[in-house]
Amino acid sequence: MNQRPVVDVQTFINEHPFSGFQWLIFAMCFAIVLLDGFDTAAIGFIAPSLITEWGIGKPALAPVLSAALFGLACGALVSGPLSDRLGRRALLTGSVGLFGVACLASSFAGDLSELTALRFVTGVGLGAAMPNAVTMIGEFCPDRRRATLINLMFCGFPLGAALGGFLAAWMIPHWGWRSVLQLGGAVPLALTVLLLLKLPESVRYRVAKGHPVERIRATLARISSAAADAGSFTMTETAVHVEGRSGMRVVLSREYVVGSVMLWVAYFMGLVIFYASINWMPILLKEAGLNPQRATLISALFPLGGVGAVLSGVLMDRFNANRIIAACYALTAVSVYCIGQALGNVGLLVLTVFAAGVLMNTAQSSLPALAAAFYPTQGRGTGVAWMLGIGRFGGIAGSFLVAELARRHVSFEGIFATIAVAGVVSCVALLVKQAVHPSVGRAKPAGAESLGH
Repeated sequence: MNQRPVVDVQTFINEHPFSGFQWLIFAMCFAIVLLDGFDTAAIGFIAPSLITEWGIGKPALAPVLSAALFGLACGALVSGPLSDRLGRRALLTGSVGLFGVACLASSFAGDLSELTALRFVTGVGLGAAMPNAVTMIGEFCPDRRRATLINLMFCGFPLGAALGGFLAAWMIPHWGWRSVLQLGGAVPLALTVLLLLKLPESVRYRVAKGHPVERIRATLARISSAAADAGSFTMTETAVHVEGRSGMRVVLSREYVVGSVMLWVAYFMGLVIFYASINWMPILLKEAGLNPQRATLISALFPLGGVGAVLSGVLMDRFNANRIIAACYALTAVSVYCIGQALGNVGLLVLTVFAAGVLMNTAQSSLPALAAAFYPTQGRGTGVAWMLGIGRFGGIAGSFLVAELARRHVSFEGIFATIAVAGVVSCVALLVKQAVHPSVGRAKPAGAESLGH
């Protein structure tokens, strides 16, 4: 009697074509990121209506605008360890449901304090959803296409933000600002039902946690019927295995702590640049002498510049990913510095802002794929989530940095020269990570775990 073969799950995924089942998982994760972009941007689009309806001043909006950012950070920090303990599917489904309910409830808020509290809860759900979507799709991707697909998924964020702007411009005059939040809540709730029905648990997570072999076989059989012949499953890790540990204890272990801190620094500094630019550039350009409409249009080029992320993913899958992203951050620093020098020439300013946006968004969108490849399965959820969570505080710091520089009457050129330093720090952090972990992604497989017959 022939013994049924032992199948390595990642080798199985690598050797079979990317199936319709995997594309369905990708589509669901893309939809989550798209809704994240829509919902994160929604509050900015409805802000003018809040000022008019509730008779409040602009400073009073600050808590509402920042509440979701704090929620995003908290959601990411808490969800990572829970994901490594409870599973990717449970956290993804629960977090999407949470931000759907909270966003829908926000549309019924009667005052600013209610809206602020509900925006925080919405942020918690959004913050938990994003890193788990990265982890989920990363664990269903073949090694050779992982960075490309994760970066492609991240293109949903600016697309969702832009879609939110177009829809808000059309919906608010017809149905008021509450309709935007109602749409932003109803669609995630519908997606939650789809996730409950169609989203599988990560097959790598199942192997790592010793789930029954029948469940692993059933999931892999949806990628290829060849899995039906398997008697048991193993899993090899290109990342260094940390014996007997999971979650935060992996991320802060001796083998990973330097790389973890460098990822946090890089993502934090990247969001310093991003939020300092998108929150303040329209005001700074207007104060520098441009008319408000032109200042807004030029500033809008910065977040639109995410088109390089897919190309970066392709390069990351072929070459050294740390060096590719470090180079993007170095060029971001140069281009952000040049924004301050291009003020007298509108054509050059437009070109420089767009180039800075392309480089900045490419680098920032590439870091989750880098983190997903860096950590082993038992710490991947926590590693990705904590990088994203700690990075969110960079967004808050970026906004306060420019406010302080403006208070000190630093010139337009000086402000952008200061912001550019953050790009240099991100570049150096990734080069340090490369120096300390030179073999990540090319390491010999760690000891495989084996399940059942």
